[in-house]
Amino acid sequence: MMRLDHLAVAAQSLEAGRAHVEEALGLRLQPGGQHEHFGTHNLLLGLEDGLYLELIAIDPGASAPAYPRWFDLDRFTGVPRLRNWICAVDDLSAALLRHPGAGQAVALARGDLRWRMAVPVDGILPLDNLFPALIEWQGAAHPAARLTPSGARLLRLVVTHPEAAILRATVGAELHDARVVFEPGPTGMRAEIETPHGPRVIE
Repeated sequence: MMRLDHLAVAAQSLEAGRAHVEEALGLRLQPGGQHEHFGTHNLLLGLEDGLYLELIAIDPGASAPAYPRWFDLDRFTGVPRLRNWICAVDDLSAALLRHPGAGQAVALARGDLRWRMAVPVDGILPLDNLFPALIEWQGAAHPAARLTPSGARLLRLVVTHPEAAILRATVGAELHDARVVFEPGPTGMRAEIETPHGPRVIE
Protein backbone atom coordinates (compact mmCIF):
# COMPACT_ATOMS: atom_id res chain seq x y z
CA MET A 1 0.00 0.00 0.00
CA MET A 2 1.01 3.61 -0.59
CA ARG A 3 0.59 6.60 1.74
CA LEU A 4 0.87 10.22 0.68
CA ASP A 5 4.12 11.43 2.27
CA HIS A 6 5.01 14.85 0.87
CA LEU A 7 4.86 17.19 -2.12
CA ALA A 8 7.85 18.63 -3.97
CA VAL A 9 8.08 22.03 -5.63
CA ALA A 10 11.06 22.29 -7.98
CA ALA A 11 12.91 25.50 -8.71
CA GLN A 12 16.06 26.58 -10.50
CA SER A 13 17.23 28.13 -7.22
CA LEU A 14 16.06 28.03 -3.64
CA GLU A 15 15.78 31.82 -3.65
CA ALA A 16 13.35 31.84 -6.59
CA GLY A 17 11.45 28.89 -5.17
CA ARG A 18 11.14 30.45 -1.74
CA ALA A 19 9.65 33.62 -3.19
CA HIS A 20 7.16 31.60 -5.24
CA VAL A 21 5.98 29.30 -2.45
CA GLU A 22 5.83 31.95 0.25
CA GLU A 23 3.85 34.31 -1.96
CA ALA A 24 1.46 31.55 -3.03
CA LEU A 25 0.78 30.26 0.49
CA GLY A 26 1.52 33.29 2.67
CA LEU A 27 3.71 31.10 4.90
CA ARG A 28 7.41 31.01 5.69
CA LEU A 29 9.48 28.03 4.64
CA GLN A 30 11.82 26.43 7.17
CA PRO A 31 15.42 25.29 6.75
CA GLY A 32 15.96 21.88 5.21
CA GLY A 33 19.38 20.60 4.24
CA GLN A 34 21.60 19.15 1.56
CA HIS A 35 21.34 15.86 -0.35
CA GLU A 36 24.97 15.07 -1.06
CA HIS A 37 24.20 12.03 -3.22
CA PHE A 38 22.23 14.06 -5.77
CA GLY A 39 23.78 17.51 -5.31
CA THR A 40 20.51 19.16 -4.26
CA HIS A 41 19.22 21.11 -1.28
CA ASN A 42 15.80 22.02 0.06
CA LEU A 43 13.51 24.08 2.27
CA LEU A 44 10.47 22.66 4.03
CA LEU A 45 6.98 23.52 5.22
CA GLY A 46 5.10 21.39 7.72
CA LEU A 47 1.50 20.50 6.89
CA GLU A 48 -1.08 18.87 9.12
CA ASP A 49 -1.74 15.13 9.11
CA GLY A 50 1.95 14.26 9.03
CA LEU A 51 2.57 15.73 5.56
CA TYR A 52 5.05 18.35 4.43
CA LEU A 53 5.91 20.45 1.41
CA GLU A 54 9.46 20.37 0.07
CA LEU A 55 11.07 23.02 -2.11
CA ILE A 56 14.00 21.42 -3.92
CA ALA A 57 16.69 22.77 -6.28
CA ILE A 58 20.14 21.91 -7.54
CA ASP A 59 22.73 23.02 -4.98
CA PRO A 60 25.20 25.29 -6.83
CA GLY A 61 27.80 24.64 -4.14
CA ALA A 62 27.72 20.86 -4.52
CA SER A 63 29.60 18.67 -6.93
CA ALA A 64 27.50 17.45 -9.85
CA PRO A 65 26.87 13.70 -9.65
CA ALA A 66 27.99 11.40 -12.44
CA TYR A 67 24.37 10.23 -12.88
CA PRO A 68 21.02 11.95 -13.37
CA ARG A 69 19.58 13.73 -10.36
CA TRP A 70 16.28 12.70 -8.83
CA PHE A 71 13.01 14.44 -9.69
CA ASP A 72 14.33 15.06 -13.22
CA LEU A 73 16.00 18.23 -11.93
CA ASP A 74 18.71 18.16 -14.60
CA ARG A 75 16.08 19.06 -17.20
CA PHE A 76 14.09 21.46 -15.06
CA THR A 77 13.63 24.98 -16.44
CA GLY A 78 11.15 27.80 -16.07
CA VAL A 79 9.29 29.13 -13.08
CA PRO A 80 9.10 27.20 -9.80
CA ARG A 81 6.21 24.77 -9.77
CA LEU A 82 4.75 21.73 -8.10
CA ARG A 83 6.73 18.99 -9.77
CA ASN A 84 6.43 15.71 -7.89
CA TRP A 85 4.50 13.91 -5.24
CA ILE A 86 5.99 11.30 -2.99
CA CYS A 87 4.29 8.26 -1.49
CA ALA A 88 5.64 6.16 1.35
CA VAL A 89 5.62 2.37 1.29
CA ASP A 90 6.56 -0.12 3.99
CA ASP A 91 8.59 -2.35 1.66
CA LEU A 92 10.23 -0.54 -1.25
CA SER A 93 11.69 -3.70 -2.76
CA ALA A 94 8.23 -5.28 -2.97
CA ALA A 95 6.75 -2.05 -4.36
CA LEU A 96 9.35 -1.99 -7.13
CA LEU A 97 8.41 -5.49 -8.16
CA ARG A 98 4.90 -4.16 -8.76
CA HIS A 99 6.09 -0.88 -10.30
CA PRO A 100 9.51 -1.42 -11.92
CA GLY A 101 9.23 1.84 -13.83
CA ALA A 102 9.43 3.73 -10.54
CA GLY A 103 13.19 3.19 -10.55
CA GLN A 104 15.86 1.56 -8.47
CA ALA A 105 16.21 1.76 -4.70
CA VAL A 106 18.83 4.26 -3.52
CA ALA A 107 19.86 4.36 0.15
CA LEU A 108 20.07 7.92 1.48
CA ALA A 109 20.75 9.68 4.77
CA ARG A 110 20.86 13.16 6.29
CA GLY A 111 21.73 13.49 9.93
CA ASP A 112 19.77 10.78 11.71
CA LEU A 113 17.22 10.51 8.91
CA ARG A 114 17.50 7.29 6.92
CA TRP A 115 15.44 6.35 3.90
CA ARG A 116 15.38 4.45 0.62
CA MET A 117 14.08 6.17 -2.48
CA ALA A 118 13.07 4.78 -5.86
CA VAL A 119 14.89 6.79 -8.53
CA PRO A 120 14.78 5.95 -12.27
CA VAL A 121 18.20 5.61 -13.89
CA ASP A 122 17.42 8.59 -16.12
CA GLY A 123 15.77 10.55 -13.30
CA ILE A 124 12.42 10.62 -15.13
CA LEU A 125 9.40 9.03 -13.45
CA PRO A 126 6.69 7.36 -15.58
CA LEU A 127 3.84 9.33 -17.12
CA ASP A 128 5.78 12.58 -17.48
CA ASN A 129 6.97 12.49 -13.86
CA LEU A 130 3.42 12.25 -12.53
CA PHE A 131 3.79 8.72 -11.19
CA PRO A 132 4.60 9.20 -7.50
CA ALA A 133 8.15 8.84 -6.30
CA LEU A 134 8.27 5.99 -3.79
CA ILE A 135 10.01 6.27 -0.45
CA GLU A 136 10.63 3.90 2.45
CA TRP A 137 11.53 5.63 5.72
CA GLN A 138 13.81 3.59 7.92
CA GLY A 139 13.27 4.06 11.63
CA ALA A 140 10.83 6.36 13.37
CA ALA A 141 12.45 9.67 12.36
CA HIS A 142 10.44 11.68 9.82
CA PRO A 143 10.90 15.31 8.67
CA ALA A 144 7.27 16.30 9.25
CA ALA A 145 7.52 15.63 12.99
CA ARG A 146 10.40 18.11 13.30
CA LEU A 147 8.82 21.06 11.54
CA THR A 148 7.12 23.95 13.29
CA PRO A 149 3.38 23.65 12.68
CA SER A 150 2.28 26.08 9.97
CA GLY A 151 -1.46 25.71 10.43
CA ALA A 152 -1.72 24.60 6.79
CA ARG A 153 -3.55 21.48 5.66
CA LEU A 154 -3.74 19.79 2.28
CA LEU A 155 -7.31 19.76 0.98
CA ARG A 156 -6.76 18.20 -2.45
CA LEU A 157 -3.93 17.18 -4.72
CA VAL A 158 -5.19 17.23 -8.30
CA VAL A 159 -3.00 15.27 -10.73
CA THR A 160 -3.87 15.91 -14.36
CA HIS A 161 -2.59 13.95 -17.34
CA PRO A 162 -3.96 12.85 -20.74
CA GLU A 163 -3.70 9.28 -19.43
CA ALA A 164 -5.13 9.99 -16.00
CA ALA A 165 -7.05 6.71 -16.15
CA ILE A 166 -3.76 4.79 -16.07
CA LEU A 167 -2.62 6.68 -12.98
CA ARG A 168 -5.98 6.12 -11.33
CA ALA A 169 -5.85 2.40 -12.07
CA THR A 170 -2.24 1.78 -11.03
CA VAL A 171 -1.85 4.19 -8.13
CA GLY A 172 -5.44 4.30 -6.93
CA ALA A 173 -5.40 0.57 -6.31
CA GLU A 174 -2.76 1.09 -3.61
CA LEU A 175 -3.33 4.65 -2.44
CA HIS A 176 -6.65 5.07 -0.66
CA ASP A 177 -6.64 8.81 -0.05
CA ALA A 178 -9.66 10.91 -0.96
CA ARG A 179 -7.47 14.01 -1.12
CA VAL A 180 -5.70 12.74 -4.25
CA VAL A 181 -7.70 13.21 -7.45
CA PHE A 182 -6.74 12.16 -10.99
CA GLU A 183 -8.22 14.17 -13.85
CA PRO A 184 -7.69 14.03 -17.63
CA GLY A 185 -6.06 17.12 -19.06
CA PRO A 186 -2.70 18.77 -19.69
CA THR A 187 0.16 17.36 -17.64
CA GLY A 188 0.42 19.05 -14.26
CA MET A 189 -0.45 19.13 -10.57
CA ARG A 190 -2.32 21.48 -8.28
CA ALA A 191 -2.31 21.42 -4.49
CA GLU A 192 -5.25 23.07 -2.76
CA ILE A 193 -4.16 24.01 0.75
CA GLU A 194 -6.10 25.50 3.66
CA THR A 195 -3.91 28.05 5.45
CA PRO A 196 -4.45 30.45 8.36
CA HIS A 197 -5.07 33.07 5.65
CA GLY A 198 -7.72 31.00 3.93
CA PRO A 199 -7.56 28.53 1.00
CA ARG A 200 -4.54 28.86 -1.28
CA VAL A 201 -3.35 27.00 -4.37
CA ILE A 202 0.12 26.07 -5.50
CA GLU A 203 0.79 24.51 -8.88
